[in-house]
Amino acid sequence: MFDNLTSRMSRVVKTLRGEARLTEANTQEMLREVRLALLEADVSLPVVREFIGRVKDKALGEDVVGSLTPGQALVGVVSKELTALMGGDLGPSAGELSLAQQPPAVILMAGLQGSGKTTTTGKLARWLAEGGHMQNGRPTGKKKVLVVSADVYRPAAIEQLKTVAGQAGVDFLPSSTDQKPEDIARGALDHARRYHHDVLIVDTAGRLGIDEKLMLEIQALHKILNPIETLFVVDSMLGQDAVNVAKAFNDALPLTGVVLTKLDGDSRGGAALSVRHVTGKPLKFIGVSEKLAGLEPFHPERMAQRVLGMGDILSLVEEAHKAIDINEAQKLAAKLKSGDRFDLNDFQAQLAQMKNLGDMGSILEKLPAQFAQAAGQVDPKKAEGQLRRMEGILNSMTPAERSKPELLKASRKKRIALGSGVPVQEVNRLLAQFDQMQGMMKQMKKGGMAKMMRAMGGMKALKGMKGFPGMK
Repeated sequence: MFDNLTSRMSRVVKTLRGEARLTEANTQEMLREVRLALLEADVSLPVVREFIGRVKDKALGEDVVGSLTPGQALVGVVSKELTALMGGDLGPSAGELSLAQQPPAVILMAGLQGSGKTTTTGKLARWLAEGGHMQNGRPTGKKKVLVVSADVYRPAAIEQLKTVAGQAGVDFLPSSTDQKPEDIARGALDHARRYHHDVLIVDTAGRLGIDEKLMLEIQALHKILNPIETLFVVDSMLGQDAVNVAKAFNDALPLTGVVLTKLDGDSRGGAALSVRHVTGKPLKFIGVSEKLAGLEPFHPERMAQRVLGMGDILSLVEEAHKAIDINEAQKLAAKLKSGDRFDLNDFQAQLAQMKNLGDMGSILEKLPAQFAQAAGQVDPKKAEGQLRRMEGILNSMTPAERSKPELLKASRKKRIALGSGVPVQEVNRLLAQFDQMQGMMKQMKKGGMAKMMRAMGGMKALKGMKGFPGMK
């Protein structure tokens, strides 16, 4: 996402090196590059014009102080304006949901067919059920969530939501194509009240295009449900069309926020900059993968940093904190400290922690630009595939074999390879990687991280780790 804009901004910073201050002359080329990058990213022309005008007004005459170069000063101006453009001016609560009301809090999902509305309903339900919601910077706890489909035109949509709800671990209220959407809405509201649900999420019917019937139906549902949140779900791959669709829905409904889906498949990302400008409503969530965990609260300032190649380390740390089991990490540390050796059971646990971090592509996107070259050597799909194969190999071993890897002779390796559906060479590769990690753990036990890095020969040793997941 935003690949072109990020690379162009990097070139701009290099061009401005050596200048004493930002002037009209030396910002002209920069503004041209940013304008082209925004247009290539499918940002609408009115938004581009307004954005460039604001950057120009604030950048001209900007003093370069301290250790800042003109390029760095310029990036600071652009970062502030990008943050404002994506909703930073709406305050720190822009990514939060208004759930502070008498339960059930109703969330109405609106959008075109194919926008990812049903999947997003499941993702949002899971996020709320697992306690992801924050209010004024504080977690509000796990929610009891009910989902229902009011899409009576596509039986597959109802079945899809049922499946997604089961995967998300939330309650699903059955509906059928012979019901009226208004009756489904009333029934769901009554059911949520009687069974004390905190949140009711209603998935509505989509169309392949904007039509009057769709708008009238969703307006009627809105009147019945009186939702605290009306979220517009839009496919970021629509580009310029996303702006037109957003405007139509915003005119028909009192939207409270926008969810941008499929950002992992869009290197341009212009919809993220245009939709908020057109609707005046905050971008609340972004869909970053097809997995149920692939929904992230939208933070304008963090996204602006990612656009400018600064990465989003804060979000990465937050994800790691949620994914990593602290108790397991402490157990491993205590085990090593007591003198017990690192075995394949521990290796298996480390792989599981790594898998919990989620989509590899989403993780790499959050790294700062200076790590882009190293990250570029990793193919996210290959890395995830290799992690699954390694997991299969370890699962094909007996507990005794994982505890005592020295038992793994040729005949056992052949059995394990057969059980996990991989060649024997794959088993040998995993064991070689395990040996490397076991050696690293020994070094950590003897003298800490600094000694381990010296033993590895610094970062050069990483190049010798053949077969590391996803490395070309």
